[in-house]
Amino acid sequence: MVQRIPNPNELEPIERASRDELQALQLERLKWSVRHAYDNVPHYRKAFHAAGVHPDDLQSLSDLSKFPFLTKQDLRDNYPFGMFAVPREKVARVHASSGTTGKPTVVGYTAKDIDTWASVVARSIRAAGGRAGDLVHVSYGYGLFTGGLGAHYGAEKAGCTVIPMSGGQTEKQVQLIREFEPNIIMVTPSYMLNLIEEMERQGMDPSESSLKVGIFGAEPWTDAMRAEIEARAGIDAVDIYGLSEVMGPGVACECIESKDGPVIWEDHFYAEIIDPVTGEVLPDGEEGELVFTSLTKEALPVIRYRTRDLTRLLPPTSRSMRRIGKITGRSDDMLIIRGVNVFPSQIEELILKTPALAPQYQLVVTRDGHLDKLEVRVEARPGGSAPLCADDRAMLERELKDQIKTYVGVTTRVQVVDADGIERTTVGKARRVLDMRPKFTHEQPVGAI
Repeated sequence: MVQRIPNPNELEPIERASRDELQALQLERLKWSVRHAYDNVPHYRKAFHAAGVHPDDLQSLSDLSKFPFLTKQDLRDNYPFGMFAVPREKVARVHASSGTTGKPTVVGYTAKDIDTWASVVARSIRAAGGRAGDLVHVSYGYGLFTGGLGAHYGAEKAGCTVIPMSGGQTEKQVQLIREFEPNIIMVTPSYMLNLIEEMERQGMDPSESSLKVGIFGAEPWTDAMRAEIEARAGIDAVDIYGLSEVMGPGVACECIESKDGPVIWEDHFYAEIIDPVTGEVLPDGEEGELVFTSLTKEALPVIRYRTRDLTRLLPPTSRSMRRIGKITGRSDDMLIIRGVNVFPSQIEELILKTPALAPQYQLVVTRDGHLDKLEVRVEARPGGSAPLCADDRAMLERELKDQIKTYVGVTTRVQVVDADGIERTTVGKARRVLDMRPKFTHEQPVGAI
């Protein structure tokens, strides 16, 4: 493995700026972003008034703690375009992540936002060792999911040549890697392991492929998985972090020379760590919930967005900006299944819409090889003179599976069991999630898109 460490002269000036210079720029941009949100988004104006604060109260970075948080539920409550701070006609593109049934979390971008997003992804690719002229194989999904197009535009902005493969078609993916000889791949780490296995099945030695760098995100992955990918594929495996509500991929990315946690691009995103219970801002180095405020977004400014990711803010190393520590968990019940955010409540809503199903269910998460699998076990509603026949049971399973795929975006196995077939605890409540995957250690790196 030959690391492609960037020359300091190749860095943008802000990546080498002093802390004072960076914080001065952050305060200037933060004042603009808070005012922009207040002036143009009714939700923020109402929330600020309820909290007794005004944009004029923001005179220092620490003053941001006076302002209320934004949550995913706030975005859902203003579905689809109520959080936009520009007229809809000025929005160049929308993306969405899975949300409650029929209501994904919608985000919008002006043309300037798209350019900003491409710029931070391009910066991320350079940090990961990418260079202009590199051939980048993008295996993140394209569409409403931010991964594919975010990586695509960023790679083009970095001067790379893009192979827009998207997800699936594993044999074809390997064929194109063999024949097109890309230098970089952008994909989920679990699917990279699938690609490695397919290479081996086809008689290829993965370590002899053209790939030099893998930029991995959209799902949790361990240090052990990093080590396995690097050993088997002969590449540098680098962690990229992002989430659609804040921008998409490229909010933060590891540097290839250190690989010690994603560097937050702090000239565009202001990070805080809070106590997830009290909301109190915690000092750098203490573990809590990660909160982001956008500094330059036009269409959808986010002010103190609660990510629910539990982590720490670490001091700068390879760049002048702080890093995200290893994410140790979440402060809510969200699952990440093959890059898709899944909340039990989403599936519960679909179950409750089906009269023949009881509101007793269990989500069983396992790992088959390197890929997560989700099984939904749900009880048939009691009643009638006889239990469900096999055909009726199969029809219910098929219909619920199709609805979950349509509204949540993840493929599942559904099993309809008889009444009282779901395990209860001693207090009579069902265990909603049974996660059978190998447990991550506190050292796990995570990238979420």
